[in-house]
Amino acid sequence: MVAAGCVLVLLAACGRGSDEQTQEVRPVRVMVTDKRMSGDTVSLVGSVQAESEANLSFRISGRVTERRVGVGDRVQRGQVIARLDTQDEEIGVQAARAQLSAAQAQAVEADNNFVRMRGLVAQDAVSRALFDQAQASRRATQSQVESAQAQLNLASNRLSYTRIASDVAGVVTAVGAEPGEVVGAGQMIAQVAREGGRDAVFDVPAAVKDSAPDNPRITVMLTADPRITAQGRIREVAPRADPVTNTFRINVGLIDPPAAMRLGSTVTGRMKLDSVLGIEVPAAAVIRSGRKAAVWVVDPKAHTVSTREIGIQSSSPSAMMVASGLNQGDIVVTAGVQALRPGQKVRLIEAKP
Repeated sequence: MVAAGCVLVLLAACGRGSDEQTQEVRPVRVMVTDKRMSGDTVSLVGSVQAESEANLSFRISGRVTERRVGVGDRVQRGQVIARLDTQDEEIGVQAARAQLSAAQAQAVEADNNFVRMRGLVAQDAVSRALFDQAQASRRATQSQVESAQAQLNLASNRLSYTRIASDVAGVVTAVGAEPGEVVGAGQMIAQVAREGGRDAVFDVPAAVKDSAPDNPRITVMLTADPRITAQGRIREVAPRADPVTNTFRINVGLIDPPAAMRLGSTVTGRMKLDSVLGIEVPAAAVIRSGRKAAVWVVDPKAHTVSTREIGIQSSSPSAMMVASGLNQGDIVVTAGVQALRPGQKVRLIEAKP
């Protein structure tokens, strides 16, 4: 009986321990949400790219025999950068010249015959039908000469297409073929970034894009050395979001960029957003619920917590502006969020608007 009594006492003690663990009340720091005007400064990382690039390619197919430039080389307008094998095109020019010579000889003969027939028909020495035939033959041979000349021009053009001369001045940013390769018409051989303009390119979230002011002035700084800065203005906004990142590509034209902002340099852009009415929460209060952002919200009557998904309008290292999911007066946990579970009772340490 004594042993049984001890067992009962131990079971009762264990039961009380489980109840106490179940009823554990965790202290948390909270805030009461309130809508206010906010205009944050957004920082995004991007890269420097050429304002425009030209893809240089051959207009005919063939085997590349020479490529005179590589990535990073500077080219001038009219500079030859690549050549194709010219053997077939030179043969084509020779054949066209031979056809033109033959057509010209026939034209000379037909012209002389026409002149003779014109004199004879005036003397009634030949019939009018023979004169008309000579005149028609003269016109036909003249047309053959024009056709042969056109074929020679076409063959000469194809011969000139066996080389690429850059029509822009700039820097080679990419190459597409090596000597010895057989390339098709229109295939990129070299990509040249035009001189005269540089862009800072950023991938911007939709919320930041929608809250940006009209014609904002953006400060762009070199990430490796923030002392090197330039001002920029939005030049181009992609009309469609990237299907993977769901961001919009924005090109910011740099105004008098310093020489240190070379093509490919990593830069940071800062832009002041318009002041909007919204709810701001500390960045430490936001957790991830699946693939979406969420916060812990306290039930003021039961003093229990539950997660609520939110939409982020803008963010900074210290705070986030909530676009949806919270209402004015909600109690949000700002500290201790990692140790909570749904339905857990909490004790509020501090609540301030």
